[in-house]
Amino acid sequence: MLLDEYLRIEQDLAQQVQEPTLFTWVVSPTVIYGRHQLREQEVNEAYCAEHGIRVVQRQSGGGCVYADEGNVMVSYVSPSTHNQEVFDEFLAMLSGAFRQLGYDAVTTEHNDILVGGRKVSGTACYTTPTGTVVHASILYDVNLEALEQAITPTAEKLAKHAVQSVRQRVANLRDIKDLGSTQTFRQLLEKLMR
Repeated sequence: MLLDEYLRIEQDLAQQVQEPTLFTWVVSPTVIYGRHQLREQEVNEAYCAEHGIRVVQRQSGGGCVYADEGNVMVSYVSPSTHNQEVFDEFLAMLSGAFRQLGYDAVTTEHNDILVGGRKVSGTACYTTPTGTVVHASILYDVNLEALEQAITPTAEKLAKHAVQSVRQRVANLRDIKDLGSTQTFRQLLEKLMR
């Protein structure tokens, strides 16, 4: 399925969910930017067009991310409209699962998850009148060259994180601790978060 379809599944679930529901997914190369971002400021359109990378805007806020088959996406949909409670619950579940898998994971005030001081997951959320959707993008075995080329953070944003490039700020979990294929990692993660 395409990323747009997964985002629609989240929205549909938020309209009818009776209990918290979690699912994971993987997509072909795609840049996903937040609802408050301007595509032309966040996305290297020429690179994406040349390399067949789709560009999609999501309903939640947060930053611009690159995802491919080495990235595991996690969606958590709750019937609660108390978005900060749902967000905190999800972050605790996800970082706890990382720790159970042997990664020294910590959360930040910006709702990122770091391992070894490098970002391995970003999260975002939005609330509807009937529920809350939280999603995360997890770097497990992502093409970091494509990630660096496809998104274009401002120099100010990079300076805020004391780095000169996106690549300095992020890491693949597989490079920190190899748990096998992306599919194996995804299955382990799902098992721990259920």
